[in-house]
Amino acid sequence: MINLRQDETTEHWPPRPWIMAAICAIAGLLFHLLTDHIYGEAVDRWRQACATFVAVAAMTFVLTVEQRRWRWALAFAIGWGTVIALVGWVTAAYNQYPTIFEWPFLSGMVAVLLAAPLFQTARDEGAWRFPYARLHRHAWTDAVIGAASLAFVGIAFALAWLIAGLFDLIGIKLIKELLEEDWFGWMLAGFAFGSAVGLLRERDALVATLQRLVMVVLSVLAPVLAVALVLFLVSVPFTGLGELWDSVIPATPLMLVAGAGAILLANAVIGDGAEDRPTNRVLRLAAPALILTVLPLAIIAAVSLAQRIGQYGWTPERIWGVVAVGVALAYGLAGWWAVAKGRIDFDDVLRPLQTKMAIAVCGVALLLALPILDFGAISARSQLARMESGPVKAAEFDWAAMAFDFGPSGRARLAKIAKTGAMDQRDLAANALAATTRWNVSTEVEALRDGREAEGRLRLASPDIVMTDELRKAIGKQSSCGNASLACVLMRIAPDRYLLLATYGDKKIVSANLIDLADTLEQPAKGFVGREARPVEGVDLATARIEVRAVKRRQLYVDGKPVGEPFE
Repeated sequence: MINLRQDETTEHWPPRPWIMAAICAIAGLLFHLLTDHIYGEAVDRWRQACATFVAVAAMTFVLTVEQRRWRWALAFAIGWGTVIALVGWVTAAYNQYPTIFEWPFLSGMVAVLLAAPLFQTARDEGAWRFPYARLHRHAWTDAVIGAASLAFVGIAFALAWLIAGLFDLIGIKLIKELLEEDWFGWMLAGFAFGSAVGLLRERDALVATLQRLVMVVLSVLAPVLAVALVLFLVSVPFTGLGELWDSVIPATPLMLVAGAGAILLANAVIGDGAEDRPTNRVLRLAAPALILTVLPLAIIAAVSLAQRIGQYGWTPERIWGVVAVGVALAYGLAGWWAVAKGRIDFDDVLRPLQTKMAIAVCGVALLLALPILDFGAISARSQLARMESGPVKAAEFDWAAMAFDFGPSGRARLAKIAKTGAMDQRDLAANALAATTRWNVSTEVEALRDGREAEGRLRLASPDIVMTDELRKAIGKQSSCGNASLACVLMRIAPDRYLLLATYGDKKIVSANLIDLADTLEQPAKGFVGREARPVEGVDLATARIEVRAVKRRQLYVDGKPVGEPFE
């Protein structure tokens, strides 16, 4: 049999596709059993952690295993599955809702992706050695096989539904009913993914050809991006960065994505080693040009992020942004050093530096995934300091972030404010703690802000009205008092009931809304509709006489039951 393996020393393993398909199919079923729940309810933390272990361990194993030292791959998969599951266990308890999809979890997944080709290289070498050509080849091959296998899953589902539709036409509904079952869908997805990985891995010499084709296509794009980035950086001293700061797209992620694109295309050009260097002079010049743009792009990203932090303080997202910018700056410095030392043959210097950076970034990503540094606590201190020092008022403060984004530290500080904070902060903090969704917090804060704005033009028709934050929020929820140029009238008709009067339209038609504070949980502001169809127009509420009169009505009753509406 012809050996289609990229590494001729690697043994052929014919049953691999079936073994990998079985492993992933079982993993898919276990994943379904662990995550199956009623829609709208959160999955228990332990189930999320176990499901994470199954998914990470299974996918890591099938992507990295070989017959040679297969026990290493098993230990590697179980180890990373356990680590990421524990990270998920911690992150699921971090914020208000038990979800593992927090920044530390994503950082852990990045660490796994970086660790996989490092492990494969060390396994092939049988020692802690990382020759660049082998490491680079494993990284690209894993990416191509993973992407192709995911595409195969989509094709498998499309084919399954086609077959199900054909049999459904002749009255055989079994396949269609199976596809509608979640457990079967997960097993099919796992089977398709595992079999595709097994087939492609057994023919990775063909995958290497596809990989080289992808790299050739990407390398053609290198001069285009190089020219664009160089022109952009040359233009910056003349145009300034004002337009960039005001852009709809944030500057920091845009610069980081551009830098990542430059690194990707430069690596597509330089290949695995000196023998892969292109003979085309344009491509050879494009690669160092791309590498040299990474540092200035990272500097612009750093300036943009620093400006954002100075204006709005720290948040977990911005701290992670600092980490990403730090990695970009480190790579940019390494790139400049490589070009300065190696000139046109800079890749000989850059390759070992990239290997060291891959190991370092993998370690940093794993470190940040572990519950050692609490970015939420840093963010909570920063945001509260801005409110306490004056730049941010209580009504403009992001209470939702404190309750839902900053973890236990944010909620602990909210609880303290609710008990001992300033009077204009206590109600908002308590409301944020009690809220079940971010939307509820935002709605209450906006209502209080709108109510305070309306208070300045509010005429109190009852002398015993005491304005409280609860009443201000109820007023703010009424859009009828939203016109800043017209007065509104508030009249008390019962201990916890008020009438809010306003005018609307060119004819100044009077509208009235009933506010019932005793019913705040169900409906804090009820609409009030008069029984008369005749509208009152042309009223100046700032001077109009406001009164509530008792009106006697007559209505038809049959056997003591009212019929219709009052008729006079």
